[in-house]
Amino acid sequence: MTDERTQDARLLVSVSTSEELRRAFERILPAEAIAFVEPGTPGPWPEVEAWLVGSVDRELPGWTPELTPKLRFVQRLFTGLDGFPFGRFPPTVQIAGNIGAFAPFVAEHAIALLLALTHNIVPNVEKVRAGQLRPPASNLYLIDRTVLLLGYGAIAREVASRLRPFGPTIEGVSRSGKGVPELARMYPAQRLADAVANADVVVDCRPLTDATRGTIDAATLDRMRPTAIYVNVGRAGTVDEAALYDHLVRHPEFRAALDVWWDEDYASGALRTRFPFATRPNFLGSPHVAGVGSQARVRAIEMAVENLGRFFQGVTPNHVADRAEYAHSE
Repeated sequence: MTDERTQDARLLVSVSTSEELRRAFERILPAEAIAFVEPGTPGPWPEVEAWLVGSVDRELPGWTPELTPKLRFVQRLFTGLDGFPFGRFPPTVQIAGNIGAFAPFVAEHAIALLLALTHNIVPNVEKVRAGQLRPPASNLYLIDRTVLLLGYGAIAREVASRLRPFGPTIEGVSRSGKGVPELARMYPAQRLADAVANADVVVDCRPLTDATRGTIDAATLDRMRPTAIYVNVGRAGTVDEAALYDHLVRHPEFRAALDVWWDEDYASGALRTRFPFATRPNFLGSPHVAGVGSQARVRAIEMAVENLGRFFQGVTPNHVADRAEYAHSE
């Protein structure tokens, strides 16, 4: 691997450079000339065929296809492609999300949020701070409960493996509805309303696509049990924000936890909501941090660079997006 700022590099890297990133390139693409660029670098890069990017708008806001006329493949460091500027890229450019890279870490966070709700961790901490021993809040145990995983992909599989020791019945929802041996039941996506009606716990692990946007709406929430728990570690846009808040108000025994939000402004570090979720006693939230940690970043780097390696070896990269699924997501 060479660190190139010349016109010869075939790989453009606009994510923050780190020792972990350089080691991954040295292991996987040792002979490849790479242009590591700083935010706002003007280009052009006439020989670049592939690009490792986190956010196009933050890293190279002035990029146009003319700056990389030979570009054929874009690998995102992060998983989700909702909001990715597909329209700025020629249709000949393949774009891949880093699918599964953060799955073990997001799954662990999902379990943490779920257990915090079932075991009343926040109100119990408040009792301790107040020096109050009784009356106790009743715990909800997962044994013999039904847990439904929405979007049975990499994250949901990791959630399922961590749930099994607790003894629930685990069901899933996928696009096809094709059964898998490790789950008690799999519903097709068009039967979402039936699936949630049968669950004590719903864990949403889905990406935000045109097909999933707003599917947890008022009608779907009303199909859930009044005492159900809803955890979302996928994308907030799969849920109708107003409907979820209204449901929490109208059903005080219903509980929800989110690690993902409708308005996440990474440039300013601000999280904004139209409704005061944090004031609800039946709500728990974290600021999109499930995948934040050194182990998670190392795994994401390794998987992204491995997929770039597939491209340069002439092998079809993994997880190339179907642009039609994101037609209204930019």
